[in-house]
Amino acid sequence: MASDELPPYSQMILEAIDTLKQPDGVPQSSISDYIESKYGQILPPEHEDSLATHLAQMKDTGNLVLANNGGYLRPTGPESQSAPAKRGRGRPPKPKDPLAPAAAPPANPPRPRGRPPGKAHSADAEPAAKKPKPAASSTGRPRGRPRKVKPAEAVETGIEA
Repeated sequence: MASDELPPYSQMILEAIDTLKQPDGVPQSSISDYIESKYGQILPPEHEDSLATHLAQMKDTGNLVLANNGGYLRPTGPESQSAPAKRGRGRPPKPKDPLAPAAAPPANPPRPRGRPPGKAHSADAEPAAKKPKPAASSTGRPRGRPRKVKPAEAVETGIEA
């Protein structure tokens, strides 16, 4: 080679596959031997590792196809270039009707969050007069359950335990 520059690995790999033209795919060792025979004097010492990395990268991006026997081939046909799009998870959204009118803004403004303020808390309200206590019932007894008798009163009354 006249120039001391090494072409990109992807270009060298595709050139090797096109030149060798094996129907079952070109193995990595054959690709490496071809590149070494053509560019041997200017190859870096880590050529084997770089070749393996670039082959894996090209296989992942779809530039190369790995055959069943481990050989590498160029992809053939448009079906191998673009895989069908995968469906997303969940139910697909309903199609939008282009003739439907846009949602009109509400006539009244939305109500504020929370509980509405009471009359006592408003600024205009006057303090309310206290309500008088209701009169005691006619029986003279207070409402509710009677209070519990304290044990200390029992001692004062003369009951000994």
